[in-house]
Amino acid sequence: MLSNRRFLIRTTALAPALWGTTYLTTTMFLPEDRPLLAATLRALPAGVLLLLVCRQLPRGEWWWKSWVLGILNIGAFFALLFIAAYRLPGGVAAIVGGIQPLVVALLASRVLHERLTPRIVVAGVTAVFGVGLITLQAQARLDAIGVLAAIGGTLSMASGMVLSKKWGQPAAPLTTTAWQLITGGLTLAVVMLAVEGLPVIPLTPSNLVGYAYLSVVGTAFAYVMWFRGVAGLPASTTAFLGLLSPVAAIILGWVVAGEDFTLMQTAGILMVLGSISAAIVTKNVKPSGINKEPADERGSLPVAPPP
Repeated sequence: MLSNRRFLIRTTALAPALWGTTYLTTTMFLPEDRPLLAATLRALPAGVLLLLVCRQLPRGEWWWKSWVLGILNIGAFFALLFIAAYRLPGGVAAIVGGIQPLVVALLASRVLHERLTPRIVVAGVTAVFGVGLITLQAQARLDAIGVLAAIGGTLSMASGMVLSKKWGQPAAPLTTTAWQLITGGLTLAVVMLAVEGLPVIPLTPSNLVGYAYLSVVGTAFAYVMWFRGVAGLPASTTAFLGLLSPVAAIILGWVVAGEDFTLMQTAGILMVLGSISAAIVTKNVKPSGINKEPADERGSLPVAPPP
């Protein structure tokens, strides 16, 4: 059981590590000033791809539940994420997500009746200070709208995580992920057409490569791993694993984009990693959140090797 939990933690951690590449991919490969187009082309193709694999549609109340979760976890989150990515320097938008574990832990204590222990609170506060050290050392102009978008995205995803845990999953994670990506992607498409319209300038090969990477690797694969973790781990544990996204983003910004990286930022990263380690240490955690109804065999999740 312990080895299974460790494997689940490692595979879940793949998702935020991959999400940390979103900011660099956006700035290097995607066209400027099209955040809603980027969000739509990231979510909708990924959802269609997964649906072709699982070939299973929602039933009953899961039609409207999938829309709600799709908007919180995908639609609103992706839109705000890309607005932040376009208006903030690489890594800084992800760092705002440092408040998410505390938000999730508080919501989970109220909605899911998970214990809000002093260890979780201390780990959450330490994480906020850690990401604060990273942020304060970033020598770049901070945009107010970008910061608000990053905060809004964090709150949206935190609410979606807790609600996903409360409602459980009526099918395999691959299947429920497909539903959320399609409902969120369709919602984004409507908003994109109303606000941005269709692109006037044709997409370049570089743009297409960026969109393909974000859709297939950063979304289809990453979200299957993520929602499997949401189903099988405590909500607060999954939320702390999400802090790997800003760590990956800031390291990539330093290695690839040549952004500043100081000793203070190193200390901040160590604080974040320490808070994750402290938060995921637990005893006899029983997986929860998955309904007992067996999933369609075609929607079963392929086993991925630990990173």
